[in-house]
Amino acid sequence: MKTVYLFLADGFEEIEALATVDILRRAELDVRTVSVTGTEVATGVHGIPVIADTTFEQTQFEDLLALILPGGWPGADNLDKHEGVKKRVLQTLGEGKVVAAICAAPMVLGKLGLLKGKKAICYPGFEEYLEGAEIVDQYAVKDGLIVTGKAPAAAVDFALMIVATLVSEEKAAEVAASLCLKP
Repeated sequence: MKTVYLFLADGFEEIEALATVDILRRAELDVRTVSVTGTEVATGVHGIPVIADTTFEQTQFEDLLALILPGGWPGADNLDKHEGVKKRVLQTLGEGKVVAAICAAPMVLGKLGLLKGKKAICYPGFEEYLEGAEIVDQYAVKDGLIVTGKAPAAAVDFALMIVATLVSEEKAAEVAASLCLKP
């Protein structure tokens, strides 16, 4: 089974990370949380400690389907400072696989030059880091292999767009309906 890996850095936005994991698992995707802190515990921006499924150092990424970078501050900055995360993002896209980032985390992609000529969105005030991107005012947007999301309030839309991308529009609609979301 192919796996979706979601990175957890200290200062991650809890809603963006955990709502995304929840929705993807409802869609029957294999999702593994990966701490980049050096231990299995990453602490969210609101002080909520989360025990990840694994650590970056323990993960081989051999069965990788997609990568997800939740935002939050300083979580997104901590992801941007992690050379292994950036290398893995580049490898994933180079292999033709999906990378998704929400809130402040699209800055990681922008600083790597991956958003040039692509539609993208981020948390207001981080647009300057999305070098060459066409900024759109949507909760979530997909352009090619990249999915970006705006903010914590966009977490459900962001996760459903990932489901639609990795599984199908029908599966995303089914999960949305199970959450009592209006079409």
